Amino acid sequence: MAIEAPYSKYSKTNFKIAIVVCIVGAIIFAYDGYLSKYEWSLRHSFYKKHVKEGVPDSDMVFNQKAPFVLGALSVGLLAFFLVRKNKKLTACENELIIGASQKIPYDSIQKIDKTYFSSKGYFTVTYKNKTGRGVNRKLSARKYDNLAAILDHLVAKISNSSPVTRDPRDERRATSDGI
Repeated sequence: MAIEAPYSKYSKTNFKIAIVVCIVGAIIFAYDGYLSKYEWSLRHSFYKKHVKEGVPDSDMVFNQKAPFVLGALSVGLLAFFLVRKNKKLTACENELIIGASQKIPYDSIQKIDKTYFSSKGYFTVTYKNKTGRGVNRKLSARKYDNLAAILDHLVAKISNSSPVTRDPRDERRATSDGI
């Protein structure tokens, strides 16, 4: 039984907001930089203020160049979003798969530090990579939805062989509640 944690709705929404802000900014700057020179434009006063004797000042030059930069940025963000939106975290029977490329076998996991999972939404997996070097991998709830199920599955799979670092506040609460 494999448990999946898809790329989070929070991150997807942030990408969409950034793309919309870039497009709206490009439209506003393009209007001021290129369409304000016409008499019918509502921003014709901007053109009169920033173009003296046919020579634009720095504000007008910025408004003429910014739309291209913001347009390119929005295309870049869209491409990055399209690449990242299908990324997911999968906990299979024998390994943790991050994306399509990184696979962490459960027997190479040394510890799981879930100290900040309840308060900040992330936990750290320490494992040995193929070269035998220790690696810390931080998995955050801001990047993946359904991360609690992945954490529970990981803890269940490796609880017999590896230590799990728990939040000391949870232990204090448990002992104080039991009195």
